[in-house]
Amino acid sequence: QPGDDPGQDQHEAIAAGVDDAGLAQHVELLRRPFDRLLAVGGALGALLRWCLGEAFPDGPGFPWTTFGINVSGSLVLAALPAIAAVRRSQLLAVGLGTGVLGGFTTLSTCSEQTRTLLVDGRTALAAAYLLGTLAACLVAVAVAHRWSSPLEQREFEDEEGNE
Repeated sequence: QPGDDPGQDQHEAIAAGVDDAGLAQHVELLRRPFDRLLAVGGALGALLRWCLGEAFPDGPGFPWTTFGINVSGSLVLAALPAIAAVRRSQLLAVGLGTGVLGGFTTLSTCSEQTRTLLVDGRTALAAAYLLGTLAACLVAVAVAHRWSSPLEQREFEDEEGNE
């Protein structure tokens, strides 16, 4: 089993092209608060997305659940600079932005659903879904962007909350 023999794990890492220094660097990165926060945030966002998909499964037509997830995630992500606590905390900005909302939104599912609609011969619906998602996300971002001032947006970017 992986993890049972630390020496074996180290040998596998070395065989994969990661030397002792590289392995130590990867281990050290996982100890940083950002990395833990990103991992937990991403897991929470992905879990929330999965729960919504289970509670409101997309049917054979327009994938409304994924559409709603991507639009609402875009809106909330773009609204983060308007929240003073998020602007003041790089951990909060990264944890909520890249972590939770990065795990919540999903371009890959949108792409796969569009491909499935195309394969099923539903070209107009596929185009409407793909272009509608992009347009709605851009509108959501534009609306949320107006909720914060240019100074607040710069502060947020300085804290790397837009990564």
